[in-house]
Amino acid sequence: MLGFGLLLLLCLQNVAAWYSDDDLMSFVTVSGAGPSCLCPELDGGSANLRILVQLPDVRAVKFDITYQDRNRVAPGYWFVSPYLHISPDEPTSLYEQYQVGPHIYDQDGHLIWTGSPVFDNRNVFDFKVIHSIGNEPHISLILQYTIDGSERGYGMILDKNYEVFKKVPLRQDLGLFDIHEFNVLKDGKTALATVYLNEEISLAEFGRPEEQTWLETGGFAEIDLNTAEVTYEWRSYNQIPLAETVHYGPSSAVEGPPGWDYVHINSVDKNDNGDYLISMRFTNTLYLISGVDGRIIWRLNGQHNGDFEQDFTFSKQHDAKFLESQGTRHIISFLNNASDEEYAEEEVSSALIIEVESGTFPMTARVLRRYNRPDGDLTRLRGNSQVLPNQNMFVCWSQGGYISEFSVEGDPLMSARFTSPRYSNYRAYKFEFTGRPHTPPDVVSSVIGTDESNLVTTFWVSWNGATDIAYWNFYAQASQFDKPVFVGNVSKTEFETMFIAKGYLDWVTVEAVDRDGKAFGISKVHRTSFPNWETSGWNGYSSSPRPNNPATIHQDDSSTTADGWTSDEDLLPTADDPADAQIRKATLMLMNTYETMRSIGGLFALVLLLALMSGIMASFMLIRGWRVRLYQRVPMEARYPD
Repeated sequence: MLGFGLLLLLCLQNVAAWYSDDDLMSFVTVSGAGPSCLCPELDGGSANLRILVQLPDVRAVKFDITYQDRNRVAPGYWFVSPYLHISPDEPTSLYEQYQVGPHIYDQDGHLIWTGSPVFDNRNVFDFKVIHSIGNEPHISLILQYTIDGSERGYGMILDKNYEVFKKVPLRQDLGLFDIHEFNVLKDGKTALATVYLNEEISLAEFGRPEEQTWLETGGFAEIDLNTAEVTYEWRSYNQIPLAETVHYGPSSAVEGPPGWDYVHINSVDKNDNGDYLISMRFTNTLYLISGVDGRIIWRLNGQHNGDFEQDFTFSKQHDAKFLESQGTRHIISFLNNASDEEYAEEEVSSALIIEVESGTFPMTARVLRRYNRPDGDLTRLRGNSQVLPNQNMFVCWSQGGYISEFSVEGDPLMSARFTSPRYSNYRAYKFEFTGRPHTPPDVVSSVIGTDESNLVTTFWVSWNGATDIAYWNFYAQASQFDKPVFVGNVSKTEFETMFIAKGYLDWVTVEAVDRDGKAFGISKVHRTSFPNWETSGWNGYSSSPRPNNPATIHQDDSSTTADGWTSDEDLLPTADDPADAQIRKATLMLMNTYETMRSIGGLFALVLLLALMSGIMASFMLIRGWRVRLYQRVPMEARYPD
């Protein structure tokens, strides 16, 4: 019974690795990280049981998801970039667990790819798929500047293998690479970036000619992707008067550098005519800028008199993009925040699609579609909207990673947000995408058992970034020179998959298979880790077990069910006596409990697990004085302004 108790405790401890945290995912296999070490040891010769669990540092944020009508949502993956603070963290934060940066999730909230280790746990913004370079999809993103100024930030393009294709700097006199926009244009040759610069100006416009203040001007640059040369640039000062700002007034106090952020540009797009559409958050205005001479062609103002007769208002808007632009008629989408850190002009934020006609007199602007934030709240900072290929609307409401999808008719279909309120997301997108990492799948395996009759090998496998895995095939071989033997398979549902095979299998590999049954990736050969048999409750005939020859214990198809999947019953050895039968039954119950926990939902599973673990832990704490190390949370995000 002691041996079985230790076995039960070890397995529960390993299962708890996935469910002990309510807002962050944990993994055994990520980026070649070491195995989960199921190694009970006697600490310093005492009777205290010490279980070493080595987990990789990737802790992806979890989602809470609600579907109103899943059948109508568009296909695709979520492209999000969680961050804790909008500004770069102090250098010491580089050594926190990998949590922020670019991530891809499926529509069940399962992680597909994490790029946090690739970008050193740094903030990444505007993370999305682009189709304008060659015949293959690519990924574009903004890698934020570092707090010490050692790196000024970049626009980056990755290929479908998640490897850097282009790294685009901003010309040094244009300052740091801004986090708001990296818009690769349709020709695939240039990209647009927002620009923030500082200069000292006179306040004569406000009737204070004897006074000067520093001003943070907003502008944009068009950058050649091959040479990084700036092919066009524009700045707001001397184009947009101080009087247009809603953030400052004639009596505002002067400021030192960086100065008044009087327009706050947050998006830029370009149409086929060569003109530019920009959004200025602190003037509540969209501007069309001439690509010939930089003049303002027209202003669409959200709150005051602009150049249009319009049937709607908006304010503090983000992410204005052309959906169509033909001559004088433009279809534009944007997020109407309707509020900022200080004021709210409306009761709820919304995503808008509008029609602008500048060829009539008077010029007109009208709403074609409106999508109100489903929870009736306001997005005071950041956010974006995206029209999907099936005309559904996908919206990021920013704070807490809140995202929504609507049908073309305006029906809410899905809402999701990060389980942890500590994280936010500037922009989120949804795309169909096929990722093919060059790295092989990661596999970890461990063996446990109390004697030769009940040894089992547990596999964990993941492949960071592979999008179209249907199931995994598992193989073992007697030595590195022997032919691999098929030992079972299991369908892939989450980022990391667990599989249990009978016997002590030492040399193991795992193969990824797509929906058409085609194998397209295989792991490196991995050696199975094992516990300290002397202290693990081993009661076998020898002092330690020897690995099994998989060709002997998996020599026929009797261990597979009719549809080809391995049966839980057949993973365990046959019992020859009542004691072995009890161990077999209990171990099978544990395996089934694990699968049940995965299927009934995180919260209920967590409650059940905590209750079970509390009883076991309390018993051992009373008997052996076991001390538990608790997870330490990361502090809440500071609410810094943009």
